[in-house]
Amino acid sequence: MAEINWDTHRREEHGLGRLQEFLKQIVYGGNDGIVTTFAIVAGFAGASAEGTAQIGALAVLVFGLANLFADAVSMGLGEFLSTRSQRDLYVSQRRVELEQLRTNPAQERQEIVQMLVERGMQPDTADRISQDLIDCPELVADMMMSYELQMQDMRNGSPVLDGLMTFLSFVAFGVIPLVPYFLFAPGQAVFLASVMATFAALVMLGVLRWWSTRENLLRCVGETVLVGTTCAIVAFAVGAMVAG
Repeated sequence: MAEINWDTHRREEHGLGRLQEFLKQIVYGGNDGIVTTFAIVAGFAGASAEGTAQIGALAVLVFGLANLFADAVSMGLGEFLSTRSQRDLYVSQRRVELEQLRTNPAQERQEIVQMLVERGMQPDTADRISQDLIDCPELVADMMMSYELQMQDMRNGSPVLDGLMTFLSFVAFGVIPLVPYFLFAPGQAVFLASVMATFAALVMLGVLRWWSTRENLLRCVGETVLVGTTCAIVAFAVGAMVAG
């Protein structure tokens, strides 16, 4: 029997590429980047007593870019620490499972039988299979981590890459609401252009979710736009209330 290359199998048979691998970081960072940056724009617009014509483009860009990169670094480092912590916890708990398999195999075998029965296997069949499985501690440990502790295998996770992808996604999507202020003098039209750019960025992020997951297109885009729009409205309202 030919040996299966799992990387090739995941890519060709399941369509799981690098984009899907980092989808969580891209969507998380992208959505936060869009919302965070537009919150600056919307806050200025809401706080302007005479309308957006009095908003200085330089002020929007300075505060927007400073906030964008500060939050991007914070998000990236936060993702790094989060992935690192999850991986350390997984490795630690898996080590405990292997030790329990070594010191108390009877108890672990009983747990295997119960897991198999709960998933539709006949008790006699589960008992027979458990005799073979208990001799494969690495396999059983993986089963226990997934079924008993409900923990995702993080041993191949890369905290550095996860953090970097979160940072890059945050910056790439977060800069979009500021683009009109780079190109035109501040005013009502520029603010409206920023609103449209923000909406387009949220739609792009939603389409990216859909393309990666192949779930319902309207749901993927609608959820992304709804979350971003809600945050933008709150930012504008807070700015307006502060302005009195």
